[in-house]
Amino acid sequence: MIAVIQRVSEASVTIDNHVKGSIGAGFMILLGITHTDTQEDVEWLSKKIVGMRIFSDEEGKMNLDLKAIEGDILLISQFTLHASTKKGNRPSFIEAAKPDIAIPLYESMIAQLEKELGKSIQTGEFGADMKVALINDGPVTIVIDSKNKQ
Repeated sequence: MIAVIQRVSEASVTIDNHVKGSIGAGFMILLGITHTDTQEDVEWLSKKIVGMRIFSDEEGKMNLDLKAIEGDILLISQFTLHASTKKGNRPSFIEAAKPDIAIPLYESMIAQLEKELGKSIQTGEFGADMKVALINDGPVTIVIDSKNKQ
């Protein structure tokens, strides 16, 4: 499971000209699920995300997590994070999980992030054509792969 975490001052996702989710300060997360991911990946990654201390404290140092700033999460599923570009110029998405695996894990990630954060999060819609807008604060962008825990 790959998460691209962007520290944002605001973010939103629009589907068919309708804003599905929007947040102020917090994390806009792109989540890629592969066919070998499990509930263990969901639990490990959600704890890592919510505990990530990348917000500035009073001294300007990255020392605060989402709870400390009362931040929000916008979670977007994105199978293209598992693109293989080894051969040719057309990416292969063979490593991306099929919907029967990905949807339950995506829904589990939503529930786990809400549990870890202690409040509801905003989401896109799995499989939809989404327009994502954000203001990356910093910019700060961090990539976490649950298969590289060490």
